[in-house]
Amino acid sequence: MRLLVFGLGYAASAVAARLDRWEIAATGSAGSLDFDDRAGVVAAIDRATHILSSVPPDEVDPVLARYGAALADGGKWLGYLSSTGVYGDTGGAWVDESAPIRGRRAARNRADADWLSLGARVFRLPGIYGPGRSPLDRVRAGRAHRTGVASQVFSRIHVDDLATGVIAGFDARSGAYNLADDAPANQDDVVMFAAALLGVDPPPIVALDALTPEARAFHAENRRVSNLKAKRVLGWRPGHADYRSGLRALL
Repeated sequence: MRLLVFGLGYAASAVAARLDRWEIAATGSAGSLDFDDRAGVVAAIDRATHILSSVPPDEVDPVLARYGAALADGGKWLGYLSSTGVYGDTGGAWVDESAPIRGRRAARNRADADWLSLGARVFRLPGIYGPGRSPLDRVRAGRAHRTGVASQVFSRIHVDDLATGVIAGFDARSGAYNLADDAPANQDDVVMFAAALLGVDPPPIVALDALTPEARAFHAENRRVSNLKAKRVLGWRPGHADYRSGLRALL
């Protein structure tokens, strides 16, 4: 089996690491292919049995813009790491894959739809955490904060559960799949639990208007992401059903 990864970053590396005896080719700083080497990448597309993209769009999706025709013509298994941000703000309500796409990032919305139109398995991901990238690391580094906004909740996924979800999708039909844990939670609860695990005081409260525009935009959205389709169709279950399990394991 041969996997081609566009963008071998944090999430895609977790997938590749679980594929024993697979041949892996990839673009990105950790990969072996130059994204702009068209002949080399097209040859890798032809050779691959499975193709996964984790490259986020800018104005357009760069993978589809450059290699979309080759991907559409290959009859390969296609996967794309998208974002639950495509759902936009739901006011804290639960959202599943049947919801309309109305996220604030038009380019991400288009990329999600375009990969679906190619017959890809589109994995919509909430906040990803794992070794080296978790609330524990932010608390240790003094970069964590609370907002004091108890009503804002969001979902998350441990990077190991993301990887097992994508691999479970190797045998699934095309479509969108939310990969999220079972327990959406408030940001302040998460960072306070991380601080308690480390035996330090909770980080300070920072007013929303003092945050960066990107952080304010994140906190302006409020949703709970359902993973029931992935459980039902992929036969997948998160190994860390909530942030408490995931953070304890990381500690």
